[in-house]
Amino acid sequence: MSRAFVKETDEITPLPERPISPYPNYVTEQGLAAMEAELARLAAAYARAQAADDRDAQASLGRDLRYWQQRRASAELFRPTEGNGQVQFGSTVTIRRDDGRQQSWRIVGEDEADPAKGSISYVAPLARALIGKAVGDVVDAGANQAEIVAIDNAAPG
Repeated sequence: MSRAFVKETDEITPLPERPISPYPNYVTEQGLAAMEAELARLAAAYARAQAADDRDAQASLGRDLRYWQQRRASAELFRPTEGNGQVQFGSTVTIRRDDGRQQSWRIVGEDEADPAKGSISYVAPLARALIGKAVGDVVDAGANQAEIVAIDNAAPG
């Protein structure tokens, strides 16, 4: 809707807050860095919106800033233990599915998960099935099963 038909005194309906996950906010080093970069980006955008007196942008950016500030405040940095041979938070795991396909996933925090880029949240069903397992173990992966064929607990460089 055009702002031309809205009185300057009209109040902007506040946006609902972004929901916060009930799970612990575990993050990798890369996830923490991304979180801090997002906070800096949002703070700069909010300052520009204030200077432009753009109340709609301020409302949206303010909501996102509050979300990321809370997530940063609750972030718990977790580094995988190298050489323990088990899948853990931060591990990159390669599985072989029943049909022969191999897939690799890095287990990360909720805010940094991006399945299209090969990372899944530690609270995802597949990640939960994998955590604590070792090479050769078989886990449920969707409707089928998969064997763990490799585990890398080194942090990506």
